[in-house]
Amino acid sequence: MNFTENFQKRSASAQCRCCDRVGLDPVLDLGEMPPSDRILTKDQLGDEERAFPLDVGFCPECSLVQILETVDPEFLFGKDYMYFSSFSQAWLDHCRSNALDLIERRELNSTSLVVELASNDGYLLKNFVEKGVPVLGIDPAPRQAAAAEKIGVPTLNKFFSERVATELAEEGKTADVIIGNNVLAHVADTHGFVEGIRILLKPDGIAAIEAPYIRDLVDHCEFDTIYHEHLCYFSLTAVDHLMRRHGLYLNDAKRLPTHGGSMRYYIGKREEPSEALKIMMEEEREIGIDKRDYYEDFANRVQTIRAELSKLVTRLKREGKRIVAYGAAAKGTIMLNSVGLDSSVIDYVVDRNVHKHGWFMPGVHIEILPVERLLEDQPDYVVLLPWNFKEEILEQQSEFRSLGGKFIIPVPEVRVV
Repeated sequence: MNFTENFQKRSASAQCRCCDRVGLDPVLDLGEMPPSDRILTKDQLGDEERAFPLDVGFCPECSLVQILETVDPEFLFGKDYMYFSSFSQAWLDHCRSNALDLIERRELNSTSLVVELASNDGYLLKNFVEKGVPVLGIDPAPRQAAAAEKIGVPTLNKFFSERVATELAEEGKTADVIIGNNVLAHVADTHGFVEGIRILLKPDGIAAIEAPYIRDLVDHCEFDTIYHEHLCYFSLTAVDHLMRRHGLYLNDAKRLPTHGGSMRYYIGKREEPSEALKIMMEEEREIGIDKRDYYEDFANRVQTIRAELSKLVTRLKREGKRIVAYGAAAKGTIMLNSVGLDSSVIDYVVDRNVHKHGWFMPGVHIEILPVERLLEDQPDYVVLLPWNFKEEILEQQSEFRSLGGKFIIPVPEVRVV
């Protein structure tokens, strides 16, 4: 792997977010990138747009993979944050299944309390409400918190922290179950967040934490899931290190297909590792996920995807083909910007999220339109940015495809369907 001198210096001076070691091994440098969810209004297109280094390091001490730059969370997740979880049916089904499983396994009832960290618009907790189980959502984004309240999900509009957990515990609000979907990786104060879980969790409670799994990210070259909101990329080994620092224990885990490959970590205050967990952790040791060698060719494969996608789109554009994109998601921002696919080659992006329509993608300034535009306009090719939902999206767009429309899938390798 070839790294710039600046990247090597930044890696050498970086402090690990888990074990506090100073000095990380360089893995991947994606250059300067805009925050992936900071979509723009038309009036903002002429303004100076902020961009930050997006580079990744590996800690040889605790095996945590992490980005080196921390962008202010208020800037990333404040009033302009536009991600609503309720616009993917596959994700809603996944979360409902998790909720019903927890209700049954933990025998939750009207005397229980389920707390979700980064609860967004209440999409998951409403499943508990429907079953008569008391809930509390905690989320810093005001629009999403308001949407949750509107459907009957009590929500605290704050960043979860050790202080918030202490305040709730002092009020007698401790949790039988704490859920955190795709939030642990987003937190700048990793230790404060995990300590908050310890404080808020009842002695026999369980925390069910989901996060993209580093093994899937590396094996399938899912580099577009690396962005400023995702500070950490966890393995079982790294999570085990992190939890033990706070008197918590990783006791079980479940691999999931969501977001290109995720892991659900089951955490408690007593050490009770399952046989399945022991087997998975041994697998990590065998493949060397705790060694830098495991990440050796990752950067090279990333460069291959970027080059092949750029070459394909450039050729199709030269041939007079009309090309658009599907999905104004965070990973879409990274893919478009890292490959250099701007409004000169991509006519527009479609998305089901009505809150994004009429806005523009960060960096590349491509307008976001309703999904219905595909059938109305019938472009030749669609770059599928949220490739992790490809089955759902391709099925939804069967009519468009039957009329000759084709999709370009960029990950794990560039192909046309």
